[in-house]
Amino acid sequence: MFLAIFTLFFTSCNNTPSVSNAMFQGDSVVIHKPLSETQKEYYQHQILPVYNNVLVNSGFNGGIIIAKNGEVIFEDYKGVINYKTKEPITSNSPFHIASVSKTFTAMAVLKLMENGKVNIDADVRNYLPSFPYFNITVKNLLNHRSGLPNYVRLMNGTISETFRKKNKRGRWVTYTKTKKDNNVKEGFVSNEDVLNFLVKRKPFIEALPNKKFNYCNTNYVLLALIIETVSGKSYPDFMKETFFEPLGMKDSYVFCSNNITKYVPSYKYNFVPYGLEKLDCVYGDKNIYSTPRDILQWDKAIYANKVVSQNSLEKAFTPYSNERPGTHNYGLGWRLLTFPTYTIPYHNGWWHGNNAVFTRLVKDSATIIVLGNKFNPRIYKAKEFASIFSNSADSLVVEE
Repeated sequence: MFLAIFTLFFTSCNNTPSVSNAMFQGDSVVIHKPLSETQKEYYQHQILPVYNNVLVNSGFNGGIIIAKNGEVIFEDYKGVINYKTKEPITSNSPFHIASVSKTFTAMAVLKLMENGKVNIDADVRNYLPSFPYFNITVKNLLNHRSGLPNYVRLMNGTISETFRKKNKRGRWVTYTKTKKDNNVKEGFVSNEDVLNFLVKRKPFIEALPNKKFNYCNTNYVLLALIIETVSGKSYPDFMKETFFEPLGMKDSYVFCSNNITKYVPSYKYNFVPYGLEKLDCVYGDKNIYSTPRDILQWDKAIYANKVVSQNSLEKAFTPYSNERPGTHNYGLGWRLLTFPTYTIPYHNGWWHGNNAVFTRLVKDSATIIVLGNKFNPRIYKAKEFASIFSNSADSLVVEE
């Protein structure tokens, strides 16, 4: 079943704007007038052909919300959440948001910083004493400047060996052989297993701390462990109690080894499902499940300083990787497009067949959320919706 919703609020522009349309800047509240029916129809007229061309015509299987001034101006759901049961995707269907989860992990750390429980400039060893590397700070984990190697590459259960031998023509050829890595535990890997792997194996770092940007999932696995250490709660419980429940994100949760029975597969482009794999229970870098409506609640709460203070937001949206000139940068848990007069914070995500886009066009008070569970790289083309608001197609790169 296909569900198309154009959510219209026929509130007169002469009425007092509601609190739901409020954007907070520091301690002051900027009230956006509700969009008129004419404005909504204009945006919908602009959005629909882009949506059909970019997503629908590419076999989109997922959900989308585009909001302006805090109001949903376009919402649609296509396809099924489970190809075996044929259960249709609805507004309550949770998707694995992959690396968009990093925005939650980073904000959780900043919330703990505000509560005096974490010093982001402190050494990671202050919170994880067994951590085997020196001079890496919590901030280095947040902005991907730790230089650590990626556990996804190191702990997938296999190891590659490269060797040379002569082929049938007598020429030396380089071959790569993949075999089982007996140093990686059987079964599902946990966050603690990632830390223990680093302690036991101490793989070479890929750069000295704070020398360069190197996007690495290991950073956010460790941040989740720090959250658990200082809060005394599991990462799933902390997220539920601190963000999901207070913000009304009723369909959001963290997938982990305790709820394997809730696993819903994502799909390859040819509809073949992904089964549970070794790294599927590691969280912090990924493993939050959510819906477009819940992510919009997250977005509104960020605007309203209900997640962290304006001062902390400014830290999060500050670019920290300036060794290379250009517009692309990274803050604390957020990818950034930096322009002379404004910044676009966003994050994309990929894990197995899941693709996610969460773009905050702060200058235009607009938000783009696209989630899918059947691999479709055209989901990352959601950047084209940005031009509807800014009259220029901002270039958003796809994360790893």
